[in-house]
Amino acid sequence: MIEFNNVSKIYQSGTHALKNINIKIDDGEFVFIVGSSGAGKSTFLKLIMHEETPTSGDIIINDISLADLKRKDVPYLRRMMGIVFQDFRLIDKMTVYENVAFAMRCIGAHPAMIKKRVQYILKLVGLSDKMKSRPSELSGGEQQRVSLARALVNNPSIIIADEPTGNIDPEMSYEILDLLSEINKHGTTVIIVTHEQELVTVFGKRIVEIKDGCVLSDTSLNRAVELDDVDDFFFG
Repeated sequence: MIEFNNVSKIYQSGTHALKNINIKIDDGEFVFIVGSSGAGKSTFLKLIMHEETPTSGDIIINDISLADLKRKDVPYLRRMMGIVFQDFRLIDKMTVYENVAFAMRCIGAHPAMIKKRVQYILKLVGLSDKMKSRPSELSGGEQQRVSLARALVNNPSIIIADEPTGNIDPEMSYEILDLLSEINKHGTTVIIVTHEQELVTVFGKRIVEIKDGCVLSDTSLNRAVELDDVDDFFFG
C-alpha cells in the first residue's frame, strides 16, 4: 500500500531530514515509526500526506506514484487517510458530536448518514455520553479519543497518528494504542509515529526506528511482550 523507494528529503535550510529511505508498508499492517526528536519521523509522515515532496526517490501509495499526482488529486489522496494529531486540533466552539460530524460534512455526506455514522463512531471510542460536551470540558485522553473518532468517521483505509500519546498520561496512552490495535484488526492500516520506544514494545507490532534520517532498524515482533505488571512497565 505504501512504498518508499530510495527517498531522500533535503529542506531549503540544508537539513537532510531523510536519507535514502526504503520502506514498504502492506495493506492492513500496524507499524510504529520510532526515533528521537529530529530523527526524521515527522518528515516521513508529511511525505505520505503529500504535504512535502521528496528531493529524490519515489513514494507509491495504492499503486499511485506521488510524483505523478496532480495538485487537484491531492484531496482525494488524503481522503483515504485519517489523521490523529498530538495536539488534538479540535474546535472548541463545537460539541464533540459536531467536531466529528464536521469531517463528514466536508466531503458532502448526507445528514442522515452523518448522524448514524457519528453516533456509531463515538460509541466505538467510548464517548457516547460526551456527545454534547465541548472539548474544553474533556480530559486530555477524552480529547484524543474525539480526535481519533474524527479520523475514523470517513472510514479511511489508513490511520496516521503523529505522537498520539504525547499529551496524555501513561495509562491513557496504553488505552489509545490498544484502541488503535483493535481498529487495525478490522483491516485498517495504522501508522503511528512516536518517540516513546519503550511503550510500543508491549503491542508486538512492527517497529521501524529512524535515526538521523536513516532507517536504523525494521523489526517485526511476532508476539507481544508479556508483562507481569503493566504499572511496573509504565512507572517502574
